[in-house]
Amino acid sequence: MNIAGRVPALLRQGPSRRYWVGQSISLVGDQISLLALPLAAVIILHADAAEMGWLATAQLLPALLFSLAAGSWVDRRASRRRIMIVSDLARAGLIASLPVAYAFDLLSLTQLYLTAFAVGSLTVLFDVCNATLFVALVPGTRYVEANSLINGSRSLAYVAGPSAGGFLVQLLAAPLALVADAFTYLLSARCLTRIDPVEPPPSAPAKGHFTAGLRWIMRSPVMRATFAASSTIQFFNFMFHTLFVLYVTSELGLGAGLLGIVLAVGAAGGLVGAATAGRVTRRLGIGRAAVLGYTLFSAPLLLVPLAGGPTPVVLGLLFLAELGSCVGVMIADVSVSSLQAALIPDALRARVTGAYRTLTHGVRPLGALTAGALGTAIGLRPTLWIGTAGALLCLLWVLPSPVPHIRELPTPEAEVVAGSATTAEARGEHGLGTDSEAESRTGEGLGTEAGPGREATPETKAGPGNGTGAEAEVEPGVTTEAMAPPEREGLPRQKGRPEARPGAR
Repeated sequence: MNIAGRVPALLRQGPSRRYWVGQSISLVGDQISLLALPLAAVIILHADAAEMGWLATAQLLPALLFSLAAGSWVDRRASRRRIMIVSDLARAGLIASLPVAYAFDLLSLTQLYLTAFAVGSLTVLFDVCNATLFVALVPGTRYVEANSLINGSRSLAYVAGPSAGGFLVQLLAAPLALVADAFTYLLSARCLTRIDPVEPPPSAPAKGHFTAGLRWIMRSPVMRATFAASSTIQFFNFMFHTLFVLYVTSELGLGAGLLGIVLAVGAAGGLVGAATAGRVTRRLGIGRAAVLGYTLFSAPLLLVPLAGGPTPVVLGLLFLAELGSCVGVMIADVSVSSLQAALIPDALRARVTGAYRTLTHGVRPLGALTAGALGTAIGLRPTLWIGTAGALLCLLWVLPSPVPHIRELPTPEAEVVAGSATTAEARGEHGLGTDSEAESRTGEGLGTEAGPGREATPETKAGPGNGTGAEAEVEPGVTTEAMAPPEREGLPRQKGRPEARPGAR
């Protein structure tokens, strides 16, 4: 087979390819900032544990303050893509202000705090819009494939970003390394200007518009469980990450270059996770893959506070921790993101995303503040033990829920009127395909592999709550993919162009 034939089908489509390229470039820049920003605080401005906690909080607090309002506002806008472009350009300018201030010897912790808060606010707006743009570009039958591609890029960013960031910090000093991140925002904006998908129409103002997304989450047992699990992981994981750089550089004695190598080598597990996520979801079912991802994401990080002794031993433990955790986070991200993309109705998508970010990302600053307070009071290593062990509590939410029993992605069929879902799916009764006793033993019903990251299309039997609210059955041999609404069947549409069929070359 020629090289072109090996390229995933989504990347053979211009709009999807440009979107993926823009996201991939931006992810590399984010990883450079993830290392350079805290190193600027530690090395240049001599920040202590409490000040590191405030820096992380400044970047994360906007998710708690603005996500709900951003989702409500975005759902009423006709072009989310334009909002994303403006957000990219504004973030580029803000990040670029830091190396400029450093060059004139004006950089301060106050500027770091303000910049982190402003960039975090624009990121909230970008991500809320991105949820709607994603489903406008990707057909419902390829959510797992698309999420695998995006998370594969994230894995590559985990490899390239920290090593590039460590090298740039060594070569130029931490603030100057942020120039690379500013440039990636400009490239991301450029890629977004070159796509023009048909976006879902804006929702009409109605009573309860602001809280409709939050109510939908609370009524859905699957969304409630994944929200609670994600919130638990986010709180404890950000306790961990707030102090990780300080712990590794001060107590374990690793320099910026070695730290970048640790993160890059460990993140190779992310490549494995992204590459195998599609096969894992087909083998285990989308729900069990999510549970596996949550477990692998959290458990290996216990090796970090365990690290000690000679430098080779420390490096080995840190490599294993990063390797295993990155495998888990990719499997969790691909499975949970695909499940949520399939479940959320288009007319509520930005509001549900905003509400979800409020509930999950909103605990991040609380975790960062807790880390700063505990790190000062009891020390870095004990705080890291709490952060790593506490993340495993996420399993208490998903194991008793319907999530482990979901075999395949549901078909989104909810009609949403005046900002409120009117079908059983929107009420949380999604009619999900679940394990039967025979499927649990034999693995039958998983479908066949149609390409990297492609989700299975098993035979299902729809129960009450499917379709338009009436009871319905799917005859044997009829897949949920065949029942997908017309707008979910084709490849990305450009305005004024006919929609291509899946698999078109």
